[in-house]
Amino acid sequence: MNLPLGYRYAATYAGIRKVENDDLALIVSAMPAAAAAVFTRNQVRAAPVVLAERHLKAGKGQAGAILVNAGNANCATRTGMEVAQETCRAAAQHLRLPVTQVLPASTGVIGVEMDARKITRALPRLAASLSESAFDAVAAAIMTTDLVPKTAFAETGGVRIAGMTKGSGMIQPNMATTLGFVMTDALLDATVLAGILSRQNELSFSRLSVDGDTSTNDTLILLANGASGQKPKPKVFEEAVGDVLQSLAQQIARDGEGAKKFVTIEVAGAKTDADAVRIARAIANSALVKTAIAGADPNWGRVLSAAGNSGVAFDPAKADIDMQGLPVCRNGLAAKFSEKALSKKLAAAECLIRFTLQGKGKGTARFWTCDLTHGYIEINASYRT
Repeated sequence: MNLPLGYRYAATYAGIRKVENDDLALIVSAMPAAAAAVFTRNQVRAAPVVLAERHLKAGKGQAGAILVNAGNANCATRTGMEVAQETCRAAAQHLRLPVTQVLPASTGVIGVEMDARKITRALPRLAASLSESAFDAVAAAIMTTDLVPKTAFAETGGVRIAGMTKGSGMIQPNMATTLGFVMTDALLDATVLAGILSRQNELSFSRLSVDGDTSTNDTLILLANGASGQKPKPKVFEEAVGDVLQSLAQQIARDGEGAKKFVTIEVAGAKTDADAVRIARAIANSALVKTAIAGADPNWGRVLSAAGNSGVAFDPAKADIDMQGLPVCRNGLAAKFSEKALSKKLAAAECLIRFTLQGKGKGTARFWTCDLTHGYIEINASYRT
């Protein structure tokens, strides 16, 4: 694992979680980094989301640190903004940065007041422990109901890219509870970086759903500090960033709460890519489709019905569906296939659904989700208790 140059990381337990696992982390650049971010489109936005967006604007696209906590979303509370501002000021003081160069992020329970002192008291030891080798510790510290840390890496044109994310439930980034941080030592300005992140987010985190719930805290940040001294070819670099983001998004779907199966949905033949995404999202979010996959039930009619509920106009008589490579629907009607054979294929750990509209449409989309099991109910019925 070759990490980007010029970054240090640290994680500690600040007492935010009930369980004594690390719940506070820092990612620090040795020099001000060009920064870009996308945030939740939920109308309810957590204080750290609002403040991070303000800091990015005030800092003119430069950032020196990301301060992130798990265990409390710092959302829908009386003191949310006060806590976010106080903790950012404290971090800036310890790191000798302008406060606008500290980007906050939080994940955890919504509506519970957070004690800023838990963070400010932990910051001295957190800052003192910053290390180039603590990347994995931060990836673990930001987890909530995640079962595994999620990281991805790439190298291209003499630069390195490293990403981490968390998310398992409340996942439908509409830009899951999702935080994502991607660091590179490439030499790029903030405007170029913002374009790259916007485009590649649409092909990765915004093509992901576990349960159809968009979090109040979704935050995806891309930093480029130029420590390599290399200015990569934009197209090649963007492809590498896209690979990292798609890997992270897929890892979230694989680790969906209670999930046993990873599901890829491919749509082709729609009038536009946007229409294809809407169809794919409707299939991915259908509880009936997801439970059928969980039970290895060859119920292709649920896929067709979900597509029809997407709000995209199409002729059902021109719809074809394939599941696990088997043709199950042609021209909107049942194809000849063995339900027993399909059920056996659906028992696999990965599932592929293809929905194709016949005609001249060129719109395509690839989307990721997971099955829906009783485990999801068990996790979320007792999330606070």
